[in-house]
Amino acid sequence: MTGRPAFVLLEDGTWFRGAVDRPIPPAFGEVVFTTNLTGYQETFTDPSYLGQVVVMTAPMIGNYGVNAEDMESSRPQVSGVVVRELAREHSNWRATESLDGWLGRYDVPVLTGVDTRRLTRHIRSKGAMRGVIAEGEAPSDAIRQSLLKSPSMEGLDLASKATVTESYQQGTVGPHVVAFDFGMKRNIVDMLEASGCRVTVVPASTSAESVLKLAPDGVFLSNGPGDPAAVTYALPVLRSLAERGLPMFGICLGHQLLGLAFGGRTEKMPYGHRGGNHPVKDLDSGHVLITTQNHGFAVAGGEEGVPGAPDLVVTHLNLNDGTVEGLRHKTLPVFAVQYHPEAAPGPHDAYPHFAQFVRSMGPQPAR
Repeated sequence: MTGRPAFVLLEDGTWFRGAVDRPIPPAFGEVVFTTNLTGYQETFTDPSYLGQVVVMTAPMIGNYGVNAEDMESSRPQVSGVVVRELAREHSNWRATESLDGWLGRYDVPVLTGVDTRRLTRHIRSKGAMRGVIAEGEAPSDAIRQSLLKSPSMEGLDLASKATVTESYQQGTVGPHVVAFDFGMKRNIVDMLEASGCRVTVVPASTSAESVLKLAPDGVFLSNGPGDPAAVTYALPVLRSLAERGLPMFGICLGHQLLGLAFGGRTEKMPYGHRGGNHPVKDLDSGHVLITTQNHGFAVAGGEEGVPGAPDLVVTHLNLNDGTVEGLRHKTLPVFAVQYHPEAAPGPHDAYPHFAQFVRSMGPQPAR
């Protein structure tokens, strides 16, 4: 291991030695792991990772570089990256830059030489927790105190930081979808357009009245970071729009917000679901989908339903831990999934949810 001595320190006092290539200030965030073998660029630019230090379980990262087409937002969103080995040379015909150079341009620290298997096993047994990447041979008392003063993910509204500040449009034909951006991945908008929709993306705090003025045929609720229970300003808006009969489709944080809006509650998971290999059962068909996921909170409930939300039906369950992965309303054209059907870079088992949303908006008049 070469470079400047550094470490990742967890709030329970455990720390793991590594190295960084350049001087870095301390980088704080919730330390989580993802099991994706590829798609690191999509992971690092996903706004749902805002405020998190991401541990990559694949042993080597960066071997195919980065490019301009695979961005899920305008820049890296992660607070830091922890890897076993960082590829020093990249090889791919689409690559325009090395992963290390790209992260360095945005001052995102990459801690290398870490025993990521041991770190991942620790998170699995103790849970995701606050952490910091910092330089030094070992943590000092000062850095330990700074870590304990850093914000916890529970109770943290990050959607208001990840959202757009102004609305914008994409697509020119088809049913009009107003999409709430709580930290939306770019590929979601692309998939809505590819499904035949014209999309108006609006900030997370947009009122129901403002949405109705846009005359939508349907409403989309995006993914995003932070604690869904802290996004209280969105709940009455979403319920009001749903009860007007507008078709509504939510993904990830959008799924959790719908659960809350109709009386359910969310809970923090021990270490969350992050990666591209999560099996989900469709309770109606019995089919199993392999899904991409990235979330640390879940709607409380199970196959029997969501406590406090009698109007919601559970449609999908995670086969690893039984958590709620899909919801629909009993009478309104509203449904949501916890996983990512747009799945950049994959898998693509859940693509049909976009067609399901388009069908829910019904036949469209000629425009």
